[in-house]
Formats: sequence, structure tokens, C-alpha cells
Amino acid sequence: MMNAIQLKLEDDKGAFVIEESGERIAEMQIALREKNMIVFHTEVAEHLKGQGIAKKLLDEMVAYAREKQLKVVPLCAYVRAQFERHKEVYNDIWSQDWHH
Repeated sequence: MMNAIQLKLEDDKGAFVIEESGERIAEMQIALREKNMIVFHTEVAEHLKGQGIAKKLLDEMVAYAREKQLKVVPLCAYVRAQFERHKEVYNDIWSQDWHH
């Protein structure tokens, strides 16, 4: 049984994580900068790939961004691909004019 997704933040850096038996099995690394959430990387344990875990992390991150009225900067290849593939779903939170 997989545990719920938790947001672990420290000094505005952290990750949405799923842990199983004390081991981190999936994470989406983020940082908060003013009204932006920068998403750096998404990783899912090998044995869980193809089970929609990354999408669960994405959904959780998106819900959080909307709740906190943040714009998302998708530096993560997975998140960027989802944003580009489903623009109508994510346009409200996608910060397309942010440059680092």
C-alpha cells in the first residue's frame, strides 16, 4: 500500500514525496520564489515506473500551486512535457515568461 503524497519544505526548497517503509520511492523537487514554484526534477523508483505515480505527483503539485496562487516554472522535462501536451489544463498556472 502506497502512502499519501507529502510536501516537505525547508527554506522554500523541497519536494512532493511518496515514502514507503521510510524509503522515498518518488519525488518532485521544487523551490518557491516569490509567487513562483520552480519544478526541477521528478523521479520515481524503477519498480514503480509506468504506474502513473509521476502523474499523481504532478496533480498534487498543480493543486498546491492553484491553492497558493503560484505560477509554475517547469524546468523538469516531465512536467514541461505535460504542460505542453495539455496546455488547456495548465495554462492558468504555467509561467511561460520566467527566465532564470
